[in-house]
Amino acid sequence: MGTELLDRQESFQSLVDHLDGVAVWFTSGRDRFDYISDGFEEIWGIPAEEIEDDPSRLVETIHPDDRERVRANMEQSDPDEIANSYEGRIVRPDGSVRWLQNQQIPVRDDDGNVSTVIGISTDITEQKRRENELDALNRILRHDIRNDVNVVLGWADLLGDHVDDEGRPYLQRIVTAGRHVHELTEVAGEYAQTVTDDGDLDTHPVSLRETLRHVVEVRRESFPEAEFVVDGEIPDVRVTANELLGSVFRNLLNNAVQHNDKDDPVVEIRCETTDDTATVHVADNGPGVPAHQKQLVFEQGERGLGSTGTGMGMYLVRTLVDQYDGEVEIEDNEPTGSVFSVTLPRAA
Repeated sequence: MGTELLDRQESFQSLVDHLDGVAVWFTSGRDRFDYISDGFEEIWGIPAEEIEDDPSRLVETIHPDDRERVRANMEQSDPDEIANSYEGRIVRPDGSVRWLQNQQIPVRDDDGNVSTVIGISTDITEQKRRENELDALNRILRHDIRNDVNVVLGWADLLGDHVDDEGRPYLQRIVTAGRHVHELTEVAGEYAQTVTDDGDLDTHPVSLRETLRHVVEVRRESFPEAEFVVDGEIPDVRVTANELLGSVFRNLLNNAVQHNDKDDPVVEIRCETTDDTATVHVADNGPGVPAHQKQLVFEQGERGLGSTGTGMGMYLVRTLVDQYDGEVEIEDNEPTGSVFSVTLPRAA
């Protein structure tokens, strides 16, 4: 039996030694490490041998702002009080900083006592860098640029009474461009939020009626040239989503207008429910989507010919609906156009 356990341990160590950006360690006490994987040196920039017999050396590598918090968890004597997962920074010998996601897993013997603690540290520095960059971009888009665009649109509205018939088309182009930039900041900001969220988005019950009614009202103001028709009542049900649900419907309605080649675009919204789901159908009278492009519509940056959209809206729709454990589909409308259907789980 002992030989079998030894073979398993050696096989496990051989496996984890080949993991990039991951360090695994075993310890049965505070005086030394029983095993440290090869990934340690890749992350910390120092050989594992330097800390095997002196765990305090490891504590010294922790960023000063994180040291007490991480040390408290590493030295926690009560296994039930050990955090399942926590982040912390380390400082390498060259002064560079790495972000780590850490886990400590207590292993108990037959008597229920902790015999070994397995530690797993994963380098998430690149992920943190992207999150910080996207967060900064989000703030710029959602605050600075959007505020300036709102000012431009406000002045354009006041200018309307002072422009003659010859200049009115040019003023309308300014308004249209301003609204498009405003729309771009919304989509880019919401996309950044979905990217920076760690793992699945948090969801909760959201009113389908309130969300969809609000989106339709705002779209009517944004696209006065289009007709938005609600077929029947929007059901008073709650679905599993979050505050970004409105973005799903807003982008579907935008898409129905922006890809429409008719002088008088018509968008019809229809809902249906079952005991477990709620489905929103958005139909338009545009040119439709060819069969070979139906899935490409949801690809990042995909834009239709002549589209005034950002190329991100439908990608965001699919990303969010997937996070809500829902489905989005495209079918042909009759006699022309497309029907986008979003099915979401009803909240308990």
